[in-house]
Amino acid sequence: MPENQNFNSEAGLPVNRRAGKVSKYKIEHYVAPLDETPLQAVDSVKETGKPLSMWAEAWRSLRKQPLFIISAILILAVIIVAAFPQWFTSQDPTYCALENSNEPGREGHIMGFNLQGCDIYSRVIYGTRASLLVGIFTTLIVIIVGGTIGALAGFYGGWIDTILARLGDIFFALPLILGAIIVMQLPAFRDNKSVWTVIITLAIFGWPQLARITRGAVIEARNADFVKASRSLGLSKFKSLVKHVLPNSIAPIIVVATVNLGVYIVAEATLSFLGVGLPPDIMSWGNDIATAQTQLRNNPMMLMWPALFLSVTVLSFIMLGDAVRDALDPKARKGA
Repeated sequence: MPENQNFNSEAGLPVNRRAGKVSKYKIEHYVAPLDETPLQAVDSVKETGKPLSMWAEAWRSLRKQPLFIISAILILAVIIVAAFPQWFTSQDPTYCALENSNEPGREGHIMGFNLQGCDIYSRVIYGTRASLLVGIFTTLIVIIVGGTIGALAGFYGGWIDTILARLGDIFFALPLILGAIIVMQLPAFRDNKSVWTVIITLAIFGWPQLARITRGAVIEARNADFVKASRSLGLSKFKSLVKHVLPNSIAPIIVVATVNLGVYIVAEATLSFLGVGLPPDIMSWGNDIATAQTQLRNNPMMLMWPALFLSVTVLSFIMLGDAVRDALDPKARKGA
């Protein structure tokens, strides 16, 4: 307010001290009524409701994501097909008749026949089991081995971290497929090809990546206040790792393991395609794709059907991993 003005408290108007007159303008203040503002709804808190855990919030977020619903339905369908293939076909996948060689689809044989006269549809259905078993059990072994090594290295540090980290670097230096090809050529594996030899081979070169993810998550969680509180209450280091650190570091492990499951299915198909994976007498998508490569020009559908099932399955696990990552990421939930 200028020096030549004063404020008339009775009228609420500024007064010119020199002229002794009241100015023509008036100062007014407007305040919206409380019932017309959304503050009450925003600030309201359900005092009777229980706080949700991280997993409960993640599940609530997943239920609203179409990506999760679609991928979960597809994966559930693949698991049912692998567990109960006889529900989806009455044809014997091992029965082959040469008079049906490369015949197109007809009633009862919707996908036609391969070069040996075997029903392609029944082979694709029964081949789901071997491919899915390789992916699931390889992922479980990788979680156990890689998670244990990464957790110990990240939590204890020091010379334990140095030794385990260098051990992981040795295996990490070899690509997954190249290392698996080398191991599968060893006499012990070459003469005893089975689903389990492929699983063990892929697990040998698959654990270093998950070990690195686990190590980073454990290092981030080990300095939290609740871990220090548990140590001050007399809990041992190992019990603190098992009860407090690992449960709070499991989110990135689940995401990586879900995506890698599809990678291991592709790896099995690649090894079988190259002739170093599953033996020919075991039905799998990789073996059927390898058999169909010679008939690509004459009968391209013979290759298309197992490749389509393989692609949809792998894509489902990748989509599931993306949905789980978004649900378990606190920053993503906050932004939503």
